[in-house]
Amino acid sequence: MDWQGQKLAEQLMQTLLLAFAVVAFVAGYSLGSFQMMLLIYAGGVALTTLITVPNWPFFNRHPLKWLDSSEVDRHPKPQPVKSKKKPTKQK
Repeated sequence: MDWQGQKLAEQLMQTLLLAFAVVAFVAGYSLGSFQMMLLIYAGGVALTTLITVPNWPFFNRHPLKWLDSSEVDRHPKPQPVKSKKKPTKQK
């Protein structure tokens, strides 16, 4: 899953969970059943999980371009910079 796919999955998850929460609340209120509200919301959570958790092909529309193995030798890994600390005065 690429970066744009992660963003899309997050947006889908938030939208679907909010929509199912509203539908569950309205259905539970109109039917007067707390149990029905919870069942509808639980079904929405399960459906949202099935849509957003697997790595579906539409989440990978912008694949990352990795550095070719032949290019690795031409671009060495940067070395950490050593800081020059001033000596502390001891009393």
